[in-house]
Amino acid sequence: MNAFAVLADETRRDIVRLVAKNGELTSTEISQNFQMSPPAVSQHLKLLKEAKILHVKKEAQKRIYSLNQQGMKEMEDWMIEIKNLWVKRLDKLDRYVMKLKMERSNDKK
Repeated sequence: MNAFAVLADETRRDIVRLVAKNGELTSTEISQNFQMSPPAVSQHLKLLKEAKILHVKKEAQKRIYSLNQQGMKEMEDWMIEIKNLWVKRLDKLDRYVMKLKMERSNDKK
């Protein structure tokens, strides 16, 4: 399951934000923050768990959700990799623009 595809849904991003802010929440506590049925929230939680964004532990009848640090790290690593590629590309473009400016400046002399 692609974590970024799962996070394309605003409700799931809101759930992640809520869990991140609170550390750990039960499925009931999460459901109380949304105007949808608990089964609908449960489906969102299932996708977030399958995408390794949330971790769930069971305590008796409770399901307690927290951020899955490994899953979050994988997404962060991917974003850093993409950012670094773009920084390199933009640095190369900047050098090229500076080279053109220098050439134009030399042509005017």
